[in-house]
Amino acid sequence: MKVELENVKPMEIEKRSFEIITEELGDTPLIPGTELIVKRCIHTSADFDYAENLCFSDGAVEKAMEAIRNGACIVTDTQMAKAGINKRALARYGGEVYCFMSALAKKNGTTRATACMDKAAEMDEKLIFAIGNAPTALVRLYELIEEGKISPELIIGVPVGFVNVVQSKELIMHADVPYIVAKGRKGGSNIAACIVNALLYMIDNRRD
Repeated sequence: MKVELENVKPMEIEKRSFEIITEELGDTPLIPGTELIVKRCIHTSADFDYAENLCFSDGAVEKAMEAIRNGACIVTDTQMAKAGINKRALARYGGEVYCFMSALAKKNGTTRATACMDKAAEMDEKLIFAIGNAPTALVRLYELIEEGKISPELIIGVPVGFVNVVQSKELIMHADVPYIVAKGRKGGSNIAACIVNALLYMIDNRRD
């Protein structure tokens, strides 16, 4: 079997990928200022549904970038998401990435994800949450917000799965907090990290 391949140099693959994404999106309407985030999620997943299912609260992108510039830290619910975030870029603004999942055992019948959100609520930091796996983390964040125990700079709510995933995302979209949420079942730790990196990339581009 003969397959014709595009003659693309390794250094140009990402550029060509984004050209293809732009071409295939065509006239699909995207919220001004969110285009790069949407395209990077598509690039990460090869899934064009993100052009339709990514939801942004008013001003979420600008608020998140301002928080990062002012030293906000990132809390994730998986080591995979933590590993995928560009920590060197974040450190330029004084931020760090935290994931407490490995350090906390399940207690009192709650999940580790719930315990991790409780631990994060005790931190004296500006926080952005990047949740790509555990809907229970989003549910606990919603409760902490309602109880006045935490006020995140942004919640990236993109857990993937079938049980309580859709409902947990809907909760965050009804909380009084900036959010970027992937409605429906799709998402993942790679998408959570991708969104953080897209925000960092946008900030760095504005510096140039």
